[in-house]
This record gives sequence, C-alpha cells and structure tokens, in this order.
Amino acid sequence: MSSWSEERRRNLAAESEQRRLDEDARAERQAKARKAEDDRRRAERRAVLEEKRLEKLQARRDRAQRRQARAAKREKTLTPGNVYRRGTLLLVGFSAAASLPAQIIHFVSISWMLLPVAPALEGAAWVMAAGVAYADERKLPVWVRWLLRGLSMGAAGFAAHINYQYGLSLAGHGLTAAEAQMVGVGLAAVTMGGPLFFEVRQWVLTLSAAVVNPKQRAEDKARRRHEKNRAKKFRDVADRQKEILLAAPFGTLTPEQAWAQAWWDVKGAPLTVTADVIADRLDAEADVAYVLNQAEQTPERLAVEHLLADIFGYGGGDGGPSGTASGIPDSGPRGGAPKGRTALGGKGKRPVSAPPEEGPVKPLEEADLKAVRKLAEALGGVDRLSARNVREAIGCRNEYALRLRDAVRSEGDPK
Repeated sequence: MSSWSEERRRNLAAESEQRRLDEDARAERQAKARKAEDDRRRAERRAVLEEKRLEKLQARRDRAQRRQARAAKREKTLTPGNVYRRGTLLLVGFSAAASLPAQIIHFVSISWMLLPVAPALEGAAWVMAAGVAYADERKLPVWVRWLLRGLSMGAAGFAAHINYQYGLSLAGHGLTAAEAQMVGVGLAAVTMGGPLFFEVRQWVLTLSAAVVNPKQRAEDKARRRHEKNRAKKFRDVADRQKEILLAAPFGTLTPEQAWAQAWWDVKGAPLTVTADVIADRLDAEADVAYVLNQAEQTPERLAVEHLLADIFGYGGGDGGPSGTASGIPDSGPRGGAPKGRTALGGKGKRPVSAPPEEGPVKPLEEADLKAVRKLAEALGGVDRLSARNVREAIGCRNEYALRLRDAVRSEGDPK
C-alpha cells in the first residue's frame, strides 16, 4: 500500500512538473509571439514613417523646382536689368546693320575683290569688344583689356571714317551738301556708337558684379585691416609667419595656421598669451591669495561655513567669547587689503607685508571648546580633529585653532 502511495506521489509530482514545463513553454511561445507582433508593428511604423519622409522630401524637391522655375521665369520678364542687357545687344545689332552696307558699297565700288574687307573690318571691332568682356570675366591683366579696347575702337574708328566719306560722296546725287554731310555724320556716329554702347554695357555689368555682395566686401575690407594692424603690432610674429609660408609647400598652410605656429615659435605660448600676460596673471592671483589669507577667507572655508552653520546652528566668528564675532580683521575691513600690505615690487614679485606684532595669548573660551567637542563627535573622534576643520568651524585664527584642537584632544574621546 505504501509503495502504491509513493508511486502515486511521484506520478503527481511528475505531472505537476510537466504542467509547469508546459506552462513555461506556453508562456515562452506567447512571449515570442508578442515579440514578433511588436517587431511587425514596429516595422510597419518604420515603413510608414519612411514613406512619409520620402513624401516630404519629394514635396520639398517639387517646391524647390517650382521656385527655380519661377526664378527662371522672372529672369525672362522685362526687369530693368534684362531690358538694359538685351536692349543694348539689340541696339548693337542695329548699329552693325546700319554701318555695314555703306562699307560694302564703298569697297565694292573700288573692286569686287575688296568685298570681304567690310565684314572683316566691322567684325574686328566686335570681336575685340567681345575680347574685352572675356578679359573681364577671366580677370586678365588691365593692360590686356585696354589693348583690346584700343584695337576695337581703332577698327570702329576706321569704319566710321569710311562711312563718313561715303555720306559726303552722296552730295550731288539727289542730296545737297548739307544733307550729305548729315548722312555721313550719322553713319559715322552709328558705326562708333555700337562698340561704345557695348563697352559701356560691359563696364556696368563689371561694376554691378563688384557690388553684388556688399556684406562680403565689408568683411574682406575688415579682414585686410585686421591683418594689417596685426602685422604692425606684432612685427616679429609677422616676419616668422612669412618664413613659415615660404618654407612650407605651396597651399599646405593657410595664413591663419602659419600665424598660430609663428606665435608659438616667437612667444612660446598659445595665441593671445605672452610672458607678460602670464606674469600679470600670477601677480593678480598672488594679490587675491594674499587678501584672502589676511582676511582668513578661502573658498573652501566659505563653503564649509554654511555647512557647519546648518549642523551647529551658529555663525562663524573670530574666536571671540561668543564665537559669533563679525570676523573683520584688525587691520582692515573684510575683503580689503590689510594696513601692513604694500604694493607689488614688480612683475613676478610677491606682495611685501609687515610682520605681525605679537600680543598677549588669548584664553580659550568655553563656548569654542564646546563647539570643538561637538565637531569631534560629528567627525567620529578627537583624532579626526585638525587645525583646519577647527578653524573653519570656529572662524578663528590658525594659532587659536591649534590650541583648541590640542585642548580637546587632551581631554580624550567624548563619551
């Protein structure tokens, strides 16, 4: 009977274990299913977000294309700039059309073999005028531009002289002398006017390009002025900068990089720092340290003063009877220079002060002894007392703090 009960218990335990395993497996399958569902939803959300991002990107592209199309359309409208640029070219074309026939008639009347001379002469004036525009675009030397201008005006002047003579030759051929002279002057003027108009157009475009970005011009001017003043102020660094730029391969160093390296070579410190600056800084730190030391004020003490005031419920003092004196040094107001302090002797020198006068030894006050005993309890024993933490707790001088510490230590650990 007992064996049957034992076997039944084992069977029940096995069934219970199997149910637990089945439940664990089912829970694991459910967790995997939930994770797969979560992954699928996250993937769907990512796909939706990516689709929206692409739609927004495409919308921005479409807007940019529309803006470009509108800008291109505005460029084709009758703006003052377009009217001037295109109107000048149209006027130049009329000028060439008016001056060329008279030249052709003049040269053909001499010989048919001179027919190409007229287009060549007129074309030379326009080719040279286009050369001036090309020289301006490529920033060629000024003498090249003036040479091309001279050749253009020379060819146009010769063509104008021929047209003027042709106009005079019309006298007696249905025109009076005055009318023929007027025709000659008109033909000469229109012959010279075309290249002149084109040249004026080129000057206007060049000047307009120079003032397109006044902010950039002002910045370039300020940069040049800064570099000039800097080189004037630090001549030794400027000379070293030139040496570095000449010694380095062309284009490997910028002027600013060369200046930083030259400053370090000459001054021995990072940019804007010199030996005088370091000396002045040390002197200023010495002044501050001296004033704080004379006033018995340090950043650490000021921080601990607030903490101890919260712990013990009293303010710092100078070791007086109540422990709550104002803490103003005898030699002057708090934060001010003591009377014994003198001026600095020079760069790199520390302040000189008069030796303190010895006076009667101040007796230990019972209130201060109680405060130090409380401090020892808070710190965990008198062996943890130091002149510094006693001085910061009481707000007294170092000599008085030493005597307080030794007195409390001699009493032993407070029980």
